[in-house]
Amino acid sequence: MTSAGTPRILVIGGGHLGLYAAERLHRRLQPGEADLTLAEPLTYMTYQSLLPEVAAGNVEPRHVVIPLRRALPRFHIVNGQVIELRHADRTARVRLVDGEERHLTYDHVVVAPGAVARTSPVPGLAELAVGFKTLGEAVFLRNRVLIQLSLAASTTDPGVRRRALTFVVICADYAGVEALGELSDLSMDAIEAFHELRREDLRWILVEPGERIMPEVSPELSAYTSDVLRRRGVEIRLNTTISSCVSGRIRFGGRYADDVVEANTLVWTAGVRPNPMLDTTDLVRDDQGRVLADAYLRVRGAPGAWTGGDCAAVPDLIRDEPNALCEPTAEHAIRQGRRLADNLIAEIRGERSHPPQLYRHRYAGAVAGLGRLQGVAEIYGVRLRGAPAWLLHRGYHWVMLPSAARKARVLTDWALDALLSRDISALAELEEPRKPLQTAARAPSLVTQGA
Repeated sequence: MTSAGTPRILVIGGGHLGLYAAERLHRRLQPGEADLTLAEPLTYMTYQSLLPEVAAGNVEPRHVVIPLRRALPRFHIVNGQVIELRHADRTARVRLVDGEERHLTYDHVVVAPGAVARTSPVPGLAELAVGFKTLGEAVFLRNRVLIQLSLAASTTDPGVRRRALTFVVICADYAGVEALGELSDLSMDAIEAFHELRREDLRWILVEPGERIMPEVSPELSAYTSDVLRRRGVEIRLNTTISSCVSGRIRFGGRYADDVVEANTLVWTAGVRPNPMLDTTDLVRDDQGRVLADAYLRVRGAPGAWTGGDCAAVPDLIRDEPNALCEPTAEHAIRQGRRLADNLIAEIRGERSHPPQLYRHRYAGAVAGLGRLQGVAEIYGVRLRGAPAWLLHRGYHWVMLPSAARKARVLTDWALDALLSRDISALAELEEPRKPLQTAARAPSLVTQGA
């Protein structure tokens, strides 16, 4: 029970920024110093950087999620979607999974709903494509790849086989290349168990609208990544888009205009946009829908509101460019969450000896895994490739996992993965859990037959 004068802090969103800010508040604030609430539709935070490893089957899905109630025992967790935020009134309206709506009041709010996939008006996209931002999408794609191998091995129709063994990934940025790298590695390992199939039957196509893949790294490492993927048999189509994918008929634009490929699997990783939840707030935003923040991670023109991460336009004080903004990366979100929490605490306490600090962080670089023992990394100008980069990729993300229990589980997964052959079980039942009971309900009952 908190007193009437206790400040109320509401954190909206349990992603990287939300969890790391909340964890810092939880650790640094004394019991009773603030009333702490977090609103998030899910019961956990997903460490998204390890989703490619989940898709490849190297890490168990539950081991890359952090249960919010375990991580934040002093927080009141409200599992629901914020559908309206009126900062002028210091209120948020939350819709729970059963449709009930609650009104939460606060003195300070941390706006951290993150981002969602950015899509294009491509005919057939919504029906065919699968994104790569959530745990469910990563698990689905693992099952999808293995199910398509099973279909190809079982059919006698060459057209069905070609379609099943064709996989298309849209956008060759960091996320797209990692997704393709791990999933293609999975397919080439798993296909050895299918005597009817050969590695040469697999067709992976990486589509990139730009001039080169992996623009986050140097041209040298981008070229190296291209070489690794091409040696694996991946087709890389630069300066290319897709114009349609109705019924699995993928029509390309750009350099490969009018070329058509038939595929059952299309992976969409073409960027992100701010969470649509921000459309229901009274906070000031830029022309891309991001909340405008100052260098202290306060929302401009809204005292008591704080933000950062993918949903915010945060000034980058390190880059010597006018109006430079921080990139929407997990690295920035984690560090912004901690700085934001420290600044919020300083404002609550009014400590002149520890005033709010500007957010400054030099972007370290990028690390990417491309499958077992293959990776690229560029850290503070130092470039690595192959096994050293792959080990650095795993080591960095293992250190950044915000849970000792999860660290132990992931390390165990990696150890077992190194010692044992890859598990190629496809859990197709997860996609339609009600189907067995529905089938049984439609079947004639034995009582009726006996009568």
